[in-house]
Amino acid sequence: MNQHRSSATDRELVRLRKLLAEPPVLRTDRLDLEPLRADHAEEMSAVLASPELYEFIGGVPLTAAELRTRYERMLAGSPDPEVSWCNWVIRLRAENRLVGTVQATIGPGYPGPAAEIAWMVGTGWQRRGIAKEAVLALVDWLRRLPVHGVLAHVHPQHRASAAVAEAAGLKPTADVHDGEVVWRLPFRD
Repeated sequence: MNQHRSSATDRELVRLRKLLAEPPVLRTDRLDLEPLRADHAEEMSAVLASPELYEFIGGVPLTAAELRTRYERMLAGSPDPEVSWCNWVIRLRAENRLVGTVQATIGPGYPGPAAEIAWMVGTGWQRRGIAKEAVLALVDWLRRLPVHGVLAHVHPQHRASAAVAEAAGLKPTADVHDGEVVWRLPFRD
């Protein structure tokens, strides 16, 4: 553990690792956020196939095989033992299909553990409130953990993602990281 952190923070991180070993299914009125599995790659490669999705975040659509390899790496966990990766696919129950992803990277922060969140919804399901509903469920779940707050990086021109962050209670800061504005929501000091 980091010698500059308090023992209370170290205890929070140990407790978090136990809680995050198997993230739960998160349910909303319309959605099931299912913990990521490698076999989601086939369906998700079609959901994430539009090059438009990568306009602000960079990258290109991956094939099912490439996405499976990425998911397997993600499921193996962070190489940093103080960091937990929690990843879900978003299932729209009415259509019984996957439509996107949400994730939380939880690790040391100041004044205590923090969660960095991200989301992506396939272009065919955008403008239906799915990202907002999924992110609200994720933030609600994180609020019940010993996490001191949430942050997200949003490209300054990505109005839809800024609207999702704002709806979840995050506020833009003056901090910019890799060209993206850092949004924050403190839970406790």
